[in-house]
Amino acid sequence: MKKDMKKSKSDNSNYSMETRLLLGKDFTEKWDFSHHVTAPISSSTTFRLDSVDRGARGFMQFGNIEDFIEDPIFIYDRLGEPNKDILEENLAFAEEGESAVTFATGMGAISAIMGILTKSNDEVIAHNTMYGCTISLFNNWYPRYNIRVIYTNLTNKENLVENITEKTKVIYFETPSNPNLDIIDIKAVRKIIDIENQKRDDANKIYIVIDNTFSTPYCQRPIKFGADFVVHSLTKGIGGFGTDMGGVVIGPKKFKGMLLLYRKDFGAVLSTKAAWAILTYGLPTVALRQKKQIETAQKIAEYLEKHPKIEFVNYPGLKSYKHHEVAKKQMLDFEGNFAPGSIIYVVLKGNNPAESKENGSKFMDYIAENAYTLTLAVSLGHSRTLIEHPASMTHSVIPAEELESRAIDPGGVRIAIGLENADDIISDIEKSLEII
Repeated sequence: MKKDMKKSKSDNSNYSMETRLLLGKDFTEKWDFSHHVTAPISSSTTFRLDSVDRGARGFMQFGNIEDFIEDPIFIYDRLGEPNKDILEENLAFAEEGESAVTFATGMGAISAIMGILTKSNDEVIAHNTMYGCTISLFNNWYPRYNIRVIYTNLTNKENLVENITEKTKVIYFETPSNPNLDIIDIKAVRKIIDIENQKRDDANKIYIVIDNTFSTPYCQRPIKFGADFVVHSLTKGIGGFGTDMGGVVIGPKKFKGMLLLYRKDFGAVLSTKAAWAILTYGLPTVALRQKKQIETAQKIAEYLEKHPKIEFVNYPGLKSYKHHEVAKKQMLDFEGNFAPGSIIYVVLKGNNPAESKENGSKFMDYIAENAYTLTLAVSLGHSRTLIEHPASMTHSVIPAEELESRAIDPGGVRIAIGLENADDIISDIEKSLEII
C-alpha cells in the first residue's frame, strides 16, 4: 500500500486522553506499523540510505536549528530513530505541548533545556527546594560557565519580582517540589514574567521551565497554565516500572531543532529499547497507575496526619496542607478532577531536629528489614512503594546547615506510593512506627 493511501481510520480527537495514550496514533509518518498491534522495536543504530542526496538532507535536518523539518530521514540512532520519534509525539500530546525531544535521563533533559536557554553572564531564578542532582548541576557546574543561579522561595511571588534583573533568562522550578511538595502557582509566575517580557526583545525573553516529574501529565500539565517548557524524568511515573531511564523536554516547536542539535552534540540519547519500553508499557498505563496511586496516597496521608507520632504531613490532597488551594487549581487529571499525586512527605516527632532525624532513621531501618509493602530505595513513580530519607540520600548534596533554608526537614521522609493494597501499606507503617 502506498504511503499516501494510509490515512487515519477516524477523527480520534473525540476520544478521551486515557484511550488515546493507550492506543496512540493509528498512523504516524515516523514509521509504518499499521499491521502491528504493538509498535515494533528498532534494533539498528544506523540506517541504509537510498542516495547521497537523501543522506545530505537528513544531516541538514539536524543542523537546521531555525526550522526543523518534520518528515524523518533516519541516518544514525543519535540523530533519531522510530521508537524515540513516536514516543516524542505521544509525550508532546500528553503534556499539551507542540513538540518533545527525549534524552537518556531526566538530568540529560534538564541540562539540554538549560543549555539552549542560557549562556555566560545570564542568571537563573530557581525555587529553593528541588531535586538534589539539579542543585548539583547548578552549584557545581554553572559557576564554571559564569551562569548565576539565584535560589528563592517561589511560593511567595514577591520573591520572584524582587530577584528579576536584566540578566534573568530562566525561571526554573518543580511543582510539587522534591521532596517537601511545595506547590508554586504557575499562573501567578506567568503573569509576572509576561509583564517583564513586555520590556524585552525576543532575544532576551525570560522562559519558564517546570519539572513535572512528580505529577506526571495525568495530574498536571504546566504548559496549559503558562509554562514555556516542561521536563520529565521518564524513569519515574511515566516509565512506571523502574526498568528504564529516560528524560524529555516538551515545549514550543521552534526550539525542537536546537534541542535535537544539543542532543546530537552532547550525546545524551535515549536508548531505543528504553524508548520502546516507555512507549509500550509506561505511557499507555500512566492514567491507570496514577488513579490507583492517588487513591492509596490520599488514604495513607490521612492516616499519617492523625498518628500521634507524626509531626506533620505534606500532601496536596490534605485540606490541612498549606498549598492545598493552589494544588486544587492546577493539579487536575484529564477529566478536570483534582489529582494530588502519589508522593507524601512526612516528619516524625522528636524533642528537637536531631531526635526527629534519629526517629526517622529508626522508622526506615525497621521498614528496610521487616516491611513487605515498602522498599527503602530512591526514585519514585514505581509499581512498588519506595521510601527514602532525602537529607542523607537524594538531597545529600545540601549541607546540613542549609537544609532549613531549603525547607527540608532533617528528619523528613519521602514516601512514593506504588500499586500495593493501601491497607497492607498502612499495616506495615503502623508496625514500623511502634518502635519509635
